[in-house]
Amino acid sequence: MTDVVKDLYELGETPPRGHVPKQMYAGVVRQSRFGEPRQAFQVEVVDTPSIGPKQVLVWVMAAGVNYNNVWAALGKPVDVIDVRNRRGETEDFQIGGSDASGIVWAVGPEARGVQVGDEVVIHAGTWDENAADIAAGADPITSSTAQLWGYEVNYGGFGQFTRVNDYQVLPKPKRLTWEAAGAYMLVGATAWRQLMGWPPHTVRPGDPVLVWGGSGGLGSMAIQIVKAAGGIPIAVVSDDAKAEWCLKLGAKGVINRTDPAFTHWGRLPDLDDAEAFGAWMKGARAFGAKFWEVLGERRAPRIVFEHPGEATIPTSIFMVDNAGMVVICAGTSGYNADIDLRYLWMRQKRLQGSHFANTEQSAEFNAMVDSGAIDPALSRTFPLAEIGEAHQLMYENRHPEGNMVIMINATREGMTTLE
Repeated sequence: MTDVVKDLYELGETPPRGHVPKQMYAGVVRQSRFGEPRQAFQVEVVDTPSIGPKQVLVWVMAAGVNYNNVWAALGKPVDVIDVRNRRGETEDFQIGGSDASGIVWAVGPEARGVQVGDEVVIHAGTWDENAADIAAGADPITSSTAQLWGYEVNYGGFGQFTRVNDYQVLPKPKRLTWEAAGAYMLVGATAWRQLMGWPPHTVRPGDPVLVWGGSGGLGSMAIQIVKAAGGIPIAVVSDDAKAEWCLKLGAKGVINRTDPAFTHWGRLPDLDDAEAFGAWMKGARAFGAKFWEVLGERRAPRIVFEHPGEATIPTSIFMVDNAGMVVICAGTSGYNADIDLRYLWMRQKRLQGSHFANTEQSAEFNAMVDSGAIDPALSRTFPLAEIGEAHQLMYENRHPEGNMVIMINATREGMTTLE
């Protein structure tokens, strides 16, 4: 830690405790650079954000890479800068990053449960605690005021400092390095709510659970959550090389969705087209038979963990058990997803939307990580200068298994505390 008071500090150079520099380095997206992530992201010097009465300023050590900031870089399906400008915010840039680990550097006078020097991780859910729907009993993450920090809310984890609400701050697991602690919260809390937040469809001992995208960030968390709850996770991957990763995390078995027998991906054919629908059903039944083979018994999944959407929802609805649940948090393959309503109502299946998590669920998941029951599944780290390349890998689906992280002020891998 330096004793020199300056307006800007280099990455990894620690300001004097209590001093907030006027400026900081950040990975920034601007509208003039919208496009592929490697061109959209640039490291710039910007003003350090100020904080409100119930807010916290965190000196960021590491920040996770998630697909929402691929969207921010592309400027679609939503131009998040334009959205913020239309609601009155003046910044003409986006500092993304919806995961972070760091040290509390300053606190507002009304901030609760947090103090300067705390080592923390941050959950991405934000909302107006005084909103009418929350006062009436709504889950905060379902509030009309709910937004995602580091995507819909500016000054995310890709800057040296980030501004968050006091309720977003959770204790950093002491056993984890800064980069591991910055990797897991967004995907982990999202998966936790999907699998544990929709009673009675929570994972029970012995429940088979189908996990799409098993080797990705979401899937890596879902496999471990199911296993920890006593369920039986069956993972789906696109490459046999990814199977070992899923098995290591606790999957009972793995299905490769590129198997030539599965010819039915995408939207449903017209149900009146008997030939086309018969061909689709042949592929779906082949996938179901493979699930039975991998599970080792003829049982359907009680829960299907969804996020691809358009390419897979018809299969998920077909596959899930009578009175089971398909729970979805994204649509990475497209948003126009068809379902055969006959299966939905006659077999009383549930299709449930789910978006991130509330503070209690985030804390429950964080406790599981702290206990060692869940591994952050960190696969690769990048310096801030390579933030565009990290998101480019994700955009091109060439990223490694698990979760990637950008090193911010933690400039050496393996740091466990401020040194």
